[in-house]
Amino acid sequence: MPMDKGRRSSELSIGLYLINRLMDYGIKDVFGIPGDYVLAFYSMLEHSPINVVGCTREDCAGFAADAYARINGMGAVCVTYCVGGLSVCNSVAGAFAEKSPVVVISGAPGLNERVNNPLLHHKVREFRTQLDVFEKICIAATELIDPLTAFSEIDRVLEAADRFKRPVYIEIPRDMVSVVPPTAHVFHKQRLVNEPRALQEAVREAHDRLNHAERPIIVAGVEIHRFGLQDQVLRLAEQAKIPIAATLLGKSVVREKHPLYIGLYEGAMGRHEVTQFVEDSDCVLLLGAFMTDINLGIFTAKLDVAKCIYATSEQLQVSHHYYHHVPLEEFIIGLLASRPTPKFREIPEVLRAKPSMPFEIQADQALRVSRIMAAINPLLDDQTIVIADIGDSLFAATELVVHERTEFISPAYYTSMGFSVPAALGACFAKPDKRVVVICGDGAFQMTGNELSSIVRNGFSPIIILLDNHGYGTERYLQEGDWKYNEIHPWNYSRLTEVYGGGQGYSVQTEGEFVQALQQAWGDRTQFHLIQVKLSEGDASQTLLRLADRLGARVAGGNSGS
Repeated sequence: MPMDKGRRSSELSIGLYLINRLMDYGIKDVFGIPGDYVLAFYSMLEHSPINVVGCTREDCAGFAADAYARINGMGAVCVTYCVGGLSVCNSVAGAFAEKSPVVVISGAPGLNERVNNPLLHHKVREFRTQLDVFEKICIAATELIDPLTAFSEIDRVLEAADRFKRPVYIEIPRDMVSVVPPTAHVFHKQRLVNEPRALQEAVREAHDRLNHAERPIIVAGVEIHRFGLQDQVLRLAEQAKIPIAATLLGKSVVREKHPLYIGLYEGAMGRHEVTQFVEDSDCVLLLGAFMTDINLGIFTAKLDVAKCIYATSEQLQVSHHYYHHVPLEEFIIGLLASRPTPKFREIPEVLRAKPSMPFEIQADQALRVSRIMAAINPLLDDQTIVIADIGDSLFAATELVVHERTEFISPAYYTSMGFSVPAALGACFAKPDKRVVVICGDGAFQMTGNELSSIVRNGFSPIIILLDNHGYGTERYLQEGDWKYNEIHPWNYSRLTEVYGGGQGYSVQTEGEFVQALQQAWGDRTQFHLIQVKLSEGDASQTLLRLADRLGARVAGGNSGS
């Protein structure tokens, strides 16, 4: 990485060095909320080329930085000590779980203020309590308290974010921000630990297994997004003519109109035809895929380990053989260079990508979530980013056909409600020329929907499709009974634009009303649009119904193996 944009490290303060290194990693925008312990650093940010994006809550800033990182390659959030830092923990935990490289920067009391261990505001138990917390939910963490090591610590932590695609934490006491270290510093990139002979053996075994396969399949996961390996995976699939499926977390890892793409593999949660095609395979090449309960359809996936080649950034397993210190990228490149030639496998017509059909409106029909997705599909193009919150917002959105790669974003593993609206803010900054479409339930919106205020402030124009079923719809299906705790207070969502001082709101109950609002929103890029969709009572996607059938017994306290 280049280092200092024309200035030697010996002339830089700790705060300025950190800002320069953030820019080296392509970070142009930092999300957050200021506070007195971080104001000195905020002032430096304000005078730097980095754009400071104020948010309504710290957890929203974290979600925004997460989405920004997924699109841009790395993101950053800057908060004050404890009241800010501890508020952003949930967002950062989600970024860790789903491998999103977010840099968390927190101010802290000055070292001179800590003499005799005073009870300073925001402090919890000890001065390093917040650092202890973030060490548990980040891949690397540091406290910049020594000028002699500050620059190397910044380098170490940022490189860890880039290498492992997970969040990192940097705490900077306020009296260290302007300190200029007394010695010069040169950045040295750490060498990756790899074993060439293990790589050769792994590629050889994988190559042989593919060559003997009659029904091969590639299942591509989220790490192919994170490490930018889409081109290599596509070349491998096209060269060997192997069909490709994606996991739910990895949706849009390849464009979903590609002739080799067959759909999402979700075990019993997904389409029967996709599940059968994958599970009938005699060689399953799992690339960058997390084997989570959601990805595996609540562990209904039936994948024989003996038939699998499982490669991630953290492990490589060919059948029952484990290979250590083999980087994911080198394995894929090596396998590509070996030019495997498995038997050609025909993709059934039912799994072939088809052009989006025009939506035939049933104007007076009450709104159902699957019909809403069918109405959205024909409008999607390669300039659209879809962001789905959890619950049926996510499960129904699996029916959308994404035209380009990395254009579908959702917390599909960590599944934290309230991700989508703040994520829209991050996506708009990362790709301001793209159309951002958000699908969000009313329960999730009531948690973080006020981040629309920041969207108005910055002049962005996403379309928010708010699925209103007056409560937590997913949980209603997970446990039988009319439970009051699944209900929420109804809001006039379409009128919130009056509160925010911008945007256009709609309240729709029929297909005709929805399509009219959607078309109007799609044609207007001058403001955001909030479409309140009042769903038919008891409506749910087929994916949610299959999930509930599988998970319901566990929620009710039944046999965990059921």
